[in-house]
Amino acid sequence: MKFGVGQAMRRKEDRRLLTGDGRFIDDHAPEGALSAFVLRSGSAHARFTLSGLEEARAVPGVRLVYVHQDIADRLIPLTCLIPIPQRGGGRQAQVAQPHLADGTVRYVGEPVAFIVADTLDRARDAAELIEVDYDEAPVVVDAAAALAPGAPNLHETAPGNLAYDWEAGDEAAAAAAFAGAAHVVRAHVVNQRLAVTAMETRGALIRYDAADGRWEGWIGSQGAHAMRDGVAQSLGVEPSRLRIHAPDIGGGFGMKTMQHPEYALVALAAKDSGQPVKWIADRAESFLSDAQARDLQVDIEGAFDADGRLLALRSDGVSNLGAYYSTCGLAVHTLFSSVLIGGLYRVPAAYVRVRGALTNTTPTDAYRGAGRPEVIHNTERLMSAAARQIGMDPVALRRINLLTPEETPYATLGGLTFDSLDPARVIDVALEAADYDGFSARAEAAAAQGRVRGRAAIYYMERTGGGPDENAEITISAEGDAVIHVGTQSTGQGHETTWAQILHENLGLEWDRISLADGDSDALPLGGGTGGSRSAIMASRVIRLAADEIIRKCRAAAAEELEAAEEDVEFLAAESAFIVAGTDRRVGLPAVVRALGGVTGFGKVSDTTASFPNGCHIAEVEIDRETGRVSLERYTLVDDFGVIINPLLAGGQAQGGVAQGVGQALLEHAVYDPETGQPLAGSFMDYAVPRADDLPALEPHFVEIPCQTNPYGVKGGGESGTVAGIPAATLAVHDALIRAGGREIEGPFTPFRVWTALRRD
Repeated sequence: MKFGVGQAMRRKEDRRLLTGDGRFIDDHAPEGALSAFVLRSGSAHARFTLSGLEEARAVPGVRLVYVHQDIADRLIPLTCLIPIPQRGGGRQAQVAQPHLADGTVRYVGEPVAFIVADTLDRARDAAELIEVDYDEAPVVVDAAAALAPGAPNLHETAPGNLAYDWEAGDEAAAAAAFAGAAHVVRAHVVNQRLAVTAMETRGALIRYDAADGRWEGWIGSQGAHAMRDGVAQSLGVEPSRLRIHAPDIGGGFGMKTMQHPEYALVALAAKDSGQPVKWIADRAESFLSDAQARDLQVDIEGAFDADGRLLALRSDGVSNLGAYYSTCGLAVHTLFSSVLIGGLYRVPAAYVRVRGALTNTTPTDAYRGAGRPEVIHNTERLMSAAARQIGMDPVALRRINLLTPEETPYATLGGLTFDSLDPARVIDVALEAADYDGFSARAEAAAAQGRVRGRAAIYYMERTGGGPDENAEITISAEGDAVIHVGTQSTGQGHETTWAQILHENLGLEWDRISLADGDSDALPLGGGTGGSRSAIMASRVIRLAADEIIRKCRAAAAEELEAAEEDVEFLAAESAFIVAGTDRRVGLPAVVRALGGVTGFGKVSDTTASFPNGCHIAEVEIDRETGRVSLERYTLVDDFGVIINPLLAGGQAQGGVAQGVGQALLEHAVYDPETGQPLAGSFMDYAVPRADDLPALEPHFVEIPCQTNPYGVKGGGESGTVAGIPAATLAVHDALIRAGGREIEGPFTPFRVWTALRRD
């Protein structure tokens, strides 16, 4: 079909967004809206007292000044609600974050007061009158150091700063395999802490209707229903008392799924003031207060036989959770990812242990890949180390350990089932696209100019999609305009285009007459939001089911119009028409809808079936021996995303993911001073993100191997580039360093670090 599945359609939303017609949170300005400002801690760990509160409240235009005592009995503290099973039984340490600090601050940026005024400038003026007197305490910012004896303790409820001690796999089986291994290979891998730098900062606008006792809010969120439920929980009310809208959202990456203290504070202030209240973070606040990412250090080891075949894997990791539990923070390096150790490699035995540590840093949570980039980075680092130690070609070692199509369905040790894969075919496409055999000539040319060239070919996999639940409602007006309501949320992925393609594929409606409604928790009974690359998998199914209901509702009217038995009437999506089987009699769907005065269809799915995108990425870098500067010269990405709904948009997602993965490897690091806990990367002056000139041309290649777990054979691909980009870029730099006689180091690969590693200092 012209606009259906498989077509490289340009994004419907781009004209609106590029011409300034987007509607982001700060574009909503209802009459009488007040502005909020958050006074944040300047200390990483201290007892504190406040003074000047009455002076702040007396500033003209100030409506409210909240401190902990004002809201302690009105807002339920934030915590992670996902239970993490413990080694040896028991439960995770019970830690919760008050919406405003309760006399102790535990990271720089923690909210200590919330000021609401007629204007933001007046709220800021009032905040300057509040004095915070700190009684400083020792700090710890490194996860391993936090678990060491004698480290300063953050919470009485978490002795030794241990949040959880989690394990998975069969420790005895892994130990037996290691005992009989011909080769034991070890690697220490650090996935450094990152800041989530979404283009649009976090924000909320909320009003309260005293007449019906309901809040209505616009929040930068990856899912209106989950945000509604989270804010309701903080307020201690039923979710039905909130209506949350999610309009255009300028990037999310997982961080905008999470609850943060400001949202419930805005809601409470709207109720107390009787006026709408808006809070929009500035960029400095984002660096301090947005849930941060990664920060995992792991010792991983593999047992191999004499031919290089993997016998077992073991991993021991420490995850830095920050000062408090974020919404999903405890699950990121445990339930969400560690069971994927080994990726698509054949792993006969494995054992994984992860401990969560509390530190004087901003809380961490899921970020594009939610722990899967870390576990695949760890696995690929080990596979490359094994190739060097055993003396095998790194691609050959990977080939003999990767699963084959004949082994599917393959049940993993982590309880997953791989249903569709062909890594050998994907690798062949990648090697050809990368001109892998031409590397030697390129390396020689680089050497002639004082540079050393390195390369790496890695194989990644991801777990995407699945539950919890998803809904869609499609309404077609009598005039023929179709509106899609769905529980997923676009934060830049192009859902307005993709969902229109799905609907066109099923109903044949005119492309320009299909639109996507903003996220709205009142529009659907529930919605799963966007995260974990679930949107295409779940939304395609519920849109299809809603379209099927529209066809069923219209078939009877079409049969009457055609003077035929209903069972003889067929629907042809390609022609958007009902026909009488075996005849040329037909009536168009728009005419039937017009006769009915409009029609609505509803679709619902509820399952947790996952898909497993995978692929081979090949990176080539050059290092300037004199300066240590790393440049990414070539990058080849070949991905199996199953059936591709829109190659143009899927390619854009793959490119964006690679950019974020390369950003971690080469540039990004949210650094904290170990003595004071002060963040040293608090702005774009101190925190580098990839720019256009940091990346070569990225041409996506797809090998379409349909999965068996959804009608379209789609595998979610939104996070895969990040999963692959980190090990591909990292291992290419390591290869260059080794070729130059230097030593391996951890990212980010800044010029000074690389220059030092080249000299083995």
